[in-house]
Amino acid sequence: MSRKWERVRRNPVPSLLKSLLEDHLDPGYAAAAADRRAGRRPTSRATARVWLVVGVVLAGLVLGTAYAQNNAGEAGTDQARAEILASLRASDERNAALVVRRDELTRTIQDRRDALFADDTEGGTVLDQLRAAEDAAAALPVRGPGLTVTLTDPAARPNLSDSSQQTEGRPTAAVFDRDLQAVVNALWAAGAEAVSVGGVRVGPGVTVRQAGGAMLVDNQPVFSPYAVSAVGSPGRLQTSFVVSDAYLRIAGIAQLYGVGFTLADEDELELPAAPARKIGSAGEVGNR
Repeated sequence: MSRKWERVRRNPVPSLLKSLLEDHLDPGYAAAAADRRAGRRPTSRATARVWLVVGVVLAGLVLGTAYAQNNAGEAGTDQARAEILASLRASDERNAALVVRRDELTRTIQDRRDALFADDTEGGTVLDQLRAAEDAAAALPVRGPGLTVTLTDPAARPNLSDSSQQTEGRPTAAVFDRDLQAVVNALWAAGAEAVSVGGVRVGPGVTVRQAGGAMLVDNQPVFSPYAVSAVGSPGRLQTSFVVSDAYLRIAGIAQLYGVGFTLADEDELELPAAPARKIGSAGEVGNR
């Protein structure tokens, strides 16, 4: 095997520790002395000041350019944010208009249906069955007395980035989806005829879920304060609700974490109809 690398001459490099122990003066002193011996004149103060001014000007140009670019980026970000908000508002307005139109068409269809089958005995029986099915599916609006349970997020949540405001051993005070689910289930158990959360009717297949910081009822966002309204006998609803596990749960959260919690009897509630969904059915497949 060739070992030519062993014959390569290497320049010795003094270690940093040796340099610190033996070289007591900065190398610049020796370079200045060598310049004087060679007759080279040091840089004048005027030249140094010129170079200093040039450096300051260049630094100012760099900082100014960075500042201008930053402002341009912020302006573009603000414009993009404004466009996104405008698009969301336009979408909300279109959705609201479509909901109004849907409700109008639904009422028109119901009126025509009732008019066609009103004088027919068999048709009247079919209408009664259809109304019962629609009522069970929460597809009809409901009006009457009832009870409203309101949950409100705390006015000021602790700043988790500030260690002095962090609370050990317990989560951030807030209303969660499981809290609303417990209230809804307790009101159903108390005999409610119809229930809505934040103005969204709760029917078969409707879920109350939390996605990040948003509360979704039937995939529609609702915001604090969360009003859970139930149509039924106010006295019966309140009597049954205050002895339920949901009441004890929410009362404890309200006391510990500052969540707003109120109950109010309502003389007249009007709950909207839930959107009708297409229902599919399965049948047994015969042997082939």
